Order: sequence, then C-alpha cells, then structure tokens
Amino acid sequence: MKHIYPYSLLVLVFLLSCCKSETKSEVQISQPEKPITSAHQPKPFNISDFESHVDTLISQMTLEEKVGMLHGNSMFANGGVERLGVPELRMADGPLGIREEISEDNWSPAGWTNDFATYYPAAGSLAATWNPELAYTFGNSVGQEARARHKDMVLSPAINIIRTPLGGRTYEYFTEDPFLNKTLAVPFVIGIQDNDVMACVKHFAVNNQETNRGTVDVLVDERTLREIYLPAFEATVKKANAYSMMGAYNKFRGDYLCENDYMLNTILRDEWGFKGIIVSDWAAVHSTVKTLENGLDIEMGTPKPFHEFFLADKLIAAAKAGEISETEIDKHVKRILNVLHQVKAIDSTGRTQGSLATQAHFKDAYDIAAESIILLKNENNTLPLQLEGVKSIAVIGNNATKKNALGGFGAGVKTNREVTPLEGLQNRLPKGITIQYAEGYLERYSKNENDQKEEVTLQGPTTIDQLDATKLEEALTAAKTSDIAIIFAGSNRDYETEASDRQNLNLPFGQEELIQKVLEVNPNTIVVMIAGAPYDLGTIKDKSHTLVWSWFNGSEGGNALADVLLGTINPSGKLPWTMPKHINDSPAHATNSFPGNESVRYKEGLLVGYRWFDTKHIEPLYPFGYGLSYTSFEFSDIKTNQTEYTDTDILSIKVTIENTGKFDGKEVVQVYVSKPNSKVERASKALKAFTKVHVDSGKTQTVSLEIPIKELAFYNVDTKSWEVEKGVYILQVGNSSRNIVSKQKIRVTE
Repeated sequence: MKHIYPYSLLVLVFLLSCCKSETKSEVQISQPEKPITSAHQPKPFNISDFESHVDTLISQMTLEEKVGMLHGNSMFANGGVERLGVPELRMADGPLGIREEISEDNWSPAGWTNDFATYYPAAGSLAATWNPELAYTFGNSVGQEARARHKDMVLSPAINIIRTPLGGRTYEYFTEDPFLNKTLAVPFVIGIQDNDVMACVKHFAVNNQETNRGTVDVLVDERTLREIYLPAFEATVKKANAYSMMGAYNKFRGDYLCENDYMLNTILRDEWGFKGIIVSDWAAVHSTVKTLENGLDIEMGTPKPFHEFFLADKLIAAAKAGEISETEIDKHVKRILNVLHQVKAIDSTGRTQGSLATQAHFKDAYDIAAESIILLKNENNTLPLQLEGVKSIAVIGNNATKKNALGGFGAGVKTNREVTPLEGLQNRLPKGITIQYAEGYLERYSKNENDQKEEVTLQGPTTIDQLDATKLEEALTAAKTSDIAIIFAGSNRDYETEASDRQNLNLPFGQEELIQKVLEVNPNTIVVMIAGAPYDLGTIKDKSHTLVWSWFNGSEGGNALADVLLGTINPSGKLPWTMPKHINDSPAHATNSFPGNESVRYKEGLLVGYRWFDTKHIEPLYPFGYGLSYTSFEFSDIKTNQTEYTDTDILSIKVTIENTGKFDGKEVVQVYVSKPNSKVERASKALKAFTKVHVDSGKTQTVSLEIPIKELAFYNVDTKSWEVEKGVYILQVGNSSRNIVSKQKIRVTE
C-alpha cells in the first residue's frame, strides 16, 4: 500500500544573526504561510544494472579477499579489495547525528578537528512531532552529514518498540505504537538514502531491553511478533528499500538474532524480499558457519584482533575444510558489492558530496525540536510567559546547563553548538530582565569519587538523591527574589543510557523534593522536564500549575524551548508513549515479564503501551498522543467516503478542525479503530491514521485521512497470512488515545 504523508510543515524564515557568540541564536522563525505536503519515494534497488560487473569482481577475488569483506577491518569499516577498486564499506553511528571519528582499532577518539557535526534531537523527540515530513528532514540532513564525512552507511534509525518505560534506549527509539513507528521510519530511511548512503535499520528484532541484552532469549507469540514488533522493519524494506539492517544482540526463540534463520532468511529475505545486507551489532556474533548460512553478511565488533572474528580466519579455515562452500561466501560478497554500487561507492560518478554542521542543518535540528515540545499542563494560561512588569526570572536546575550531545554508553555527537535551556533564555529574553541561575541539585552517582559517574552496569547507575544543602538554599533564594521561577529538571544521557535499564520511575538527584520546595516559596513556578522516557510526575503534576516536557533536543534545543515558553512557537508535540502513574500499571511490569533472566516471555502479547491501558481501563498519568496547545481546537463534520468497504478499498475520512483560540497553532488528528465482537483478541483501539495540520486563529481547515482497509487486518497464525475480518468496525477520532470526540461505524463486506 502506498503511504502518503499529508503533513503541513511550519514554513520558517532562516536568518543569520550578526552575533559571534556560539550560544546566540542563528535560527529565527516566522509564522507559517502555507501548508507543505510531500510523499517521498525511495530510490529503486537496481541490482541488474551492475550485476555483470559484480560477478566479474567476485571471479577475480581470492578466498581471503572475499572473507575480508565479511568482517570488520577497523572499528567502523569492513575490508575492501584495493587492487580491484573495491573500497571499504565505511560506517558511522547516527541516532543523534554523525559520531566523531574514532581510532581504527579502539574506541578512543581519533582527534580530528574537522569532525564536528550537527547534534540532532533524539528519536523520541522526532516521534513527539508526529510529523513524517520532519522524519524525512532528519534522515536527509543526517545523510548529508554522513556523506560529508565520506561514510557509506549510517547506523540509524533505531526503531524497536518501546515495551517498558524503564528502557535505557527509550530516548533513542520512536514509540510504543507500530503504526506511528512505521509512518516515521519510512521517510527517515528514504531521507538518508537520498544522499547515496545506506540506512542501517536497527535492531532487528524484538530488542526491547538493555538488561541481559546479549544473552536473553525473547519468547513472543507469532501474532504479536507480526502485528507489534515487525511492522516498522517490514515497511522500511518494502516501502523505503532499506539497503541494510542490523542484527540485534538478543536471542529469539533459542537462536541469536545474528544467526537466526527464521528472522534473517525466512522473514526478512524470503517473505519481504530484502535485497540489502545484514550487519551485526558490535560483538553480537557467536558462530561461523551457522551465522553465514543463516543470513548475516558482515560481522562487526569490539576491539580484538580483527582476524579473530568468527567471519575472519575461522571462516577461511571452515571453507578450506569443506564445512562451508565458497559459493555461499560469494553470495554474501555479492550482496555487499550490490549495495556499494547502489550508493555509488564503487563508481562514484555523481555521488552526493554532502555538507557538515551547516546553518541549514542547525535549522533542521531546530525545526524538529520546536515541534517536539509537549505542553502537559497550563492552568490559568501561565504560558506563554507574559513579561510585562517582570524584572527577574529564576532559572533553577542542573538541566538548565546540562549538555547531552555526549554522555552515557553508546553513540553521541561531537558538536560545536549545543544551546542549553539557560542559553536559550539568555538569547531570547529582553535585555532588561535579570536571570538568576541556581544549579539546585547535583548530578551525583553512588560508588564513585568526586561525583563522577560510576561505570555503567546492567543494573543501571545508582544516584544519590539527597539534595546538597548549599545548592538548595541558592535555589530557594533565587526563587524567592524573582518574579518567575523556571525549573529545568528530568534526566540526562548518563542516567538514560544504552546497556542499562533504569531501576524505577523516580526522578533522580532529589529533584522532586527540590521542585516542591521551590513551589512553596514561589507559586509562580514553571516546571520543565528534559528527558527521553517516562518518569513518575504524579506529585509534580498535582502541585504545579504549569508543566512542559522537552527532550535531548539537539544543537538548537535551548532556543526552541525558549521560543515555546515565550510563545513564539505554539507547542504542538504529542506523547509518543504512555506515561504511567505507577510502573506496575505498564504491561510488561503488570504481567511480571520484565526483565526475565535467561529468557523473557512477552506475556502482555498484543497489549503494548496504550493498548494495555485502554483495554484494561487503567488510567495513565498522561495518555499516548496527548499534548496541549496555547490555543483550542474543535473537530466537526467528520465523514467517511462510504459506509461499506471491501478489503481492497481505501477508507477516506474528512475532518474539519476549527481553531477557536487566540493563537495560530497545529493539531494532530488521530484516528483509532476498534473491532467489536472480533473472533480474535484485539486491543480496544489501535492507531490507524493521523495527520498534523496548521490552523490560524479563528479559521478552519478540512483534512483528509486515508486508511487502506488492508491496514485493519490481523495476522492469522493458522493460515500464516494477513486477514481482514468482515463485519462492523468503529472509527474513533480524537487528539489522544483517551480524548475521543467522535465515533463512526463502518462495515467491511466480502
């Protein structure tokens, strides 16, 4: 089915300021002039165009040269064959932007001075925009930076489903919903690959926890696998022509995923028609012959002699001993040569040159950040800030100055620009307003000296949550003596990190106590959370009148956040996951099926995220899809193009949105579908369409959303096929999974 992305974008005017300071804004904005829509098409996979050349190259290679292409020859490249003009396949981490250059044989920085890159918002931020056009912008922008650094592959996007709020990589993944996931993943991949660079979609698959990630055996039923955990991966193959896929660390039904015949061959290649290459996660390979025969193409790893990899000397020995055929080896080499041709790495004629850390890319980062910020609570219309008569503002919290481009375990970005929230306010506030900054709390971890972070373990970093008396007093003094207080709290990329799941939903570093004490001395306090995953905000929600959610939001994050607080930008972000009141309300924890030990069984089945909360009638703290605005919207005239459909039809829904408030703004129309009296288990509702629309104050817009009836299918495990059940369906239209304003019945017939 063809996906069309009818999303209006904020049209921005981009000006360079004359100020030389890096912290000053160089990104200016204006109000949108007209909607922009786009349906990005993937580049075709034209293997036949260079098949004869590939065959000739392989015929001229020695066994050793072929095997050299199947494993890492440095930390981020495989082996090339220089004498035949076959280059190394050069890779770069990319979830937050292009990682700095590291040494050839270890993780130490290479020490380059020309590898400063744009720091892009984290994937959770992108998902909160609910804007596939910005997903394309993100992919296209980071793809340009990859080419400027002469890379052939970007290890991104990471699209695993968010199964638990405690996941260490929740900030790096998109969402808990498979439809939102695939709708963002497809344009992201197309955007990367439009620049003659491979997107490496990861981590395939069911890689939903960091605890025991290298050994845990994931057990999930087939229908749940197909309906929840695989749709985004499938879409990147079928709709985006993804050139590469990364095998995950964990096992699936007994076999490691980098040697899993069912996942890599049966599903990925045979069923979906994947033509690209499969790369291992680093040090995720555990065998030689089995790994190659079951589908992996390139083994990458952590520092050890590269010839000791499973697909290095061991593979040469296996081939010479007759344990594996050279024909099998040729098959994998051919795949690699095909994708190298596809991105013009062998014949570089006309290849994209790219650009790095440009003003245009900083603007891309700003655009994403600006649409990602979520207004959770705004009693008495405290926001946007009214500055008349305001002489001083207290800015409180370590997160006001914390930088997140680097940190934690895993990929970061070396950047020359990361505007913090404090700097953003300094850039945007009138000069006559005094800012009093107080750190408020110390970012402290146990089992360390001099407040340095402990080594990351699978149990997660343990924080010291006792407030420092001096820091607390400084914060309270600033709050008492200022007209307005803004607390920047939440998390950071040392606390939320790859290789470690969090222990609980508690805010670290004593922040909850700090917030309560500041609220007591200055009720005119705005609380801003900066984090990538849910936290227990119940008490803060009850006691504060204004609550904003921001993210690890890239090079321009501080400016974007300041513009939202001041009303230059009307917030339009929506939660891409459910924020629970208690951890045991979340399905993986309610079923006591996280994190497991040697194995983990996904007992909640299909009821992941909001599907669980809505089906089980559990009230979340904030629901999936939730987010307020400085204005108000009303939906009306909700109509379908017909009332009866067959499974080959396309359902069209028209919705009129009126902006009844005083600010221009954007709203996300969300369409959920339910199937009463189904013959199979189903969630009470599932997202099947959405669109983001800009509406001027006092104006109306009518939008159309399309749902191919095949999108309503369930996976029939008996027939091993997708089936559209006949009968009545309920369309539920709203602006979150819990705020449904209209329900309509349709019928699917033979």
